[in-house]
Amino acid sequence: MSDFSYSIIIPNYNGARFLGGCLDSIKAQTLQPLETIVVDDASTDGSVALVRENYPWVKLLVRAKNGQFARACNDGFEAAQGNVLVLFNNDAEAAPGWLAAIDQTFRERPEISSVASRIMLYDRRNVFHTTGDYYKANGVPGNRGVWQEDKGQYDQAEEVFGGCGCAVAFKREVLDAVRADNPDGKILDESLVMYCEDVDLNLRLRLRGLRCLYQPQALVYHRLSATGGGTLASYRNGRNFIVVALKDLPGGILLSNLPAIVATQLKYAFQSLLKIRLKTERARLKGQFDALKAIPDTLRRRKLVQAHRTISTEQFADYLEFNQK
Repeated sequence: MSDFSYSIIIPNYNGARFLGGCLDSIKAQTLQPLETIVVDDASTDGSVALVRENYPWVKLLVRAKNGQFARACNDGFEAAQGNVLVLFNNDAEAAPGWLAAIDQTFRERPEISSVASRIMLYDRRNVFHTTGDYYKANGVPGNRGVWQEDKGQYDQAEEVFGGCGCAVAFKREVLDAVRADNPDGKILDESLVMYCEDVDLNLRLRLRGLRCLYQPQALVYHRLSATGGGTLASYRNGRNFIVVALKDLPGGILLSNLPAIVATQLKYAFQSLLKIRLKTERARLKGQFDALKAIPDTLRRRKLVQAHRTISTEQFADYLEFNQK
């Protein structure tokens, strides 16, 4: 019998075309969660009716006004009753043993605070989306194994920097601890809105020395960017790469890697200028500009985050990737 109770939180905005498959995969789990929460962010595509009519076992939260991704996730966290909180994308589907594998990991590895799933592309099931995420000292996050064909190279459970927000499980106690990092006491930083909110969370967990394990048996298939992407992703990544690095990296690491951070951002800007006719590239440039405008607010938020760091700069550096390629 499990010592853990699981709340699966699924933020949804106009994802009706995928939501059925997502919820069917949760219903098919060999280990059933305590609850499955769908946070509908003012959808206009019939998502609410779909859930109400076909999935009465789902706890449905309906936002009257769209608040975007981070806020929807926070609403789900606030409503959850389990002692493990699991973020899950509406355009993802889990293999039947996914939650049981997460549960086994927590029971066998009590020192672990979060579990990252093995996430494959939905339409190319032998190709990885991520096997846990990494973070480079130049301020660029990434997905381990992305676009690689599965040849058994990620078949072992191992510690990783953090889990991708598509499908990741956290002990409630560690999420409650990081509330102190945000002025509003929420778990995710709502000023990020969407994209990199999971990177920011992983960084803040790591600043406390909390650990994440990649579990290859926790298998998920993801329709990559099916409900996002485009100019919105370009803008948010352009902005949030800068904001997250400035907010979360310890001072010593930030200063010593500032030339690499600046060079990376200038490279992105130059690449966007070469393709300035594309809306996505103009959106990235605007995101970078808005990140610079947000520096005063980011520095205020940084003070809170860094005040709660419990490990040394040297210990934190062990979690980062210093290969800047």
